[in-house]
Amino acid sequence: MKRLSKVDLSQKLGKKEAAERLDAALDRLLHLRLVLGGQIGDKRIGPPLCAVFEGWDASGKGGAIKRLVRPLDPRHVRVAQFAAPTYDEKRHHFLWRFWPVLPGWGGMAVLDRSWYGRVLVERVEGFATEEQWSRAYGEIVEFERTLVAEGMIIVKFWMHVSEKEQLRRFQDRAGDPLRVWKLTDEDWRNREKRPQYEAAVEDMLDRTDHPKAPWHVVAGDDKQLARVVVVETVCAAVEAELLARGYDLSSPVIRQPFSHG
Repeated sequence: MKRLSKVDLSQKLGKKEAAERLDAALDRLLHLRLVLGGQIGDKRIGPPLCAVFEGWDASGKGGAIKRLVRPLDPRHVRVAQFAAPTYDEKRHHFLWRFWPVLPGWGGMAVLDRSWYGRVLVERVEGFATEEQWSRAYGEIVEFERTLVAEGMIIVKFWMHVSEKEQLRRFQDRAGDPLRVWKLTDEDWRNREKRPQYEAAVEDMLDRTDHPKAPWHVVAGDDKQLARVVVVETVCAAVEAELLARGYDLSSPVIRQPFSHG
């Protein structure tokens, strides 16, 4: 089933509505995070929360992550970024390097790229053999099922943008001396291979979407909409799990709105 072509990238959100919805979602997220950490409410440690971000280059992963963690005490959340594995990491099973950053009970982690590199860049660029990346779909699903069986809440995002919007963002970065570092020769090379990457993404979505950790494909051409959707989706996943576990989620006193900078 093709999922990317079904995403409506023309969706937009007005600034006022976006600000109101994001403020409400951030306030709710802060409350839920404190409940998970056993700081308020029932004051019992909640399940670990892991938000996984994948997406096209310049698809808005960084901006969405920035908003997601904005209301949280930095001591209560870990953001980890993954690039190509090191020489030593390559000596182990590909999932080995991700274990140390996974959250324990009461913890939260946000991953900027993840174990899905095996079936995306490593597949397309030939860094993994066909036998290795073909086998990885099942390994990943079982890995995630194991984590969920131990109580983890996994929320997976694919940040989707059109070729046209991606090109515009590349050009914006190239012309901004404070953001040009975000644009690399590799980004341009990957753009030329978009058809191969699209095939890999479709296979990933099809073969690793499962009830324990479903994929959320986010329309990212409008950054404001994408950021709201990300925070609201994380809130919904946490609320559903905590309610199923019988937690008290009574809302605290509403705070002042967050700054959106």
